[in-house]
Amino acid sequence: MNPSRALTPSPRTLDIESVAHFDRLLSSGAATMHGWHAQSLDLRGRRADLQRLDPQGAIFLGCTFDDGVEDSLRSRGALIFPKLRGVPFNPYRGRLYSAAELYEDIDSTEYEATLDAQVYQWSIMPGQRTSLDATLAAALHDHAIGAALDELLGNGDFAGNTIVGVMGGHAAQRGTTDFDDAALLGRLLALSGFTVATGGGPGAMEAANLGAYLSGLRDADFAVALQSLASVPGFRPSVTAWARAAAAVVGHYPSGTTSLGIPTWFYGHEPPNLFATHIAKYFANSMREAILLELCNGGIVFLPGSAGTVQEIFMDACENFYGAPETVTPMVLVGRDHWENKYPAWPMLQSLAAGKVMERRIFLVDSVEEALAVVAD
Repeated sequence: MNPSRALTPSPRTLDIESVAHFDRLLSSGAATMHGWHAQSLDLRGRRADLQRLDPQGAIFLGCTFDDGVEDSLRSRGALIFPKLRGVPFNPYRGRLYSAAELYEDIDSTEYEATLDAQVYQWSIMPGQRTSLDATLAAALHDHAIGAALDELLGNGDFAGNTIVGVMGGHAAQRGTTDFDDAALLGRLLALSGFTVATGGGPGAMEAANLGAYLSGLRDADFAVALQSLASVPGFRPSVTAWARAAAAVVGHYPSGTTSLGIPTWFYGHEPPNLFATHIAKYFANSMREAILLELCNGGIVFLPGSAGTVQEIFMDACENFYGAPETVTPMVLVGRDHWENKYPAWPMLQSLAAGKVMERRIFLVDSVEEALAVVAD
């Protein structure tokens, strides 16, 4: 099953995106709320309308009602998911995250006090991964993120865009050639009209999102931004210092080019980067990886990496190996020595692709400029 399509509402459902949308439906003269899905809405002050309409088949997730209305709706056939106590996130959220939300007040507080860190700490509490309340909250959250991502791709900022994925190691340090190359790739892709998508973490992922975000700058200003980040090379030993350096760049250039990051709290020790303008952060890593591969309709560029990047190469190869001809997208591996000798994924990829449609869609190059030429062709 396609994970992203699995989250798409059926034609019989109506996702209510805001209180204003709900009020428009009320004023339309509807007699029933069958198929209405309301999520995280404050519906106080609408007692008369909610009692007038037939709620059979309606679903309310984490909504707020006047006293007594919730019991009335439930008794007449509505399905109501209550707010979950002791959970540091909204499992019914209706939008993706932003770096400003995950790193709120990072300029004046430590990383450990941010929403991102608090959610990770909640997720690894003893017994949390087997607790019914916790697993339900995480599953509802990931469903909500998937629905928000579908909306972004279908009718939102990224609708109709050609999305190119950039995969690479989290260990690439700011100020190194590997980091600068990944940043240049993100910049070149964005300047060529592509939307950049990454795993949303540090290293090469941060660099690619950074390159896309600052793609509107002159070359000299772009180089200055890279240099300023290099003062804090990585997220160890201090995520706080690492994030503050990035926040300073974002603060200096607050209106960057949009890009997507899809990180996971499963790898909570790897913080999300601050340069992806839209962050779809999941608890379930398997869902996150499958969706990231699925949405890259313009292909994926694999920069030098280790175990995680190798895994992503062969996950993508599996999709292309079994996929219909029209679904096969380019796979571009950057770094001949890396992928032929250090981690010889290229020979295996060639063997898998032999005689398949994907054989004409796999490439081994030595530079990010060559990688751009491949996906732009």
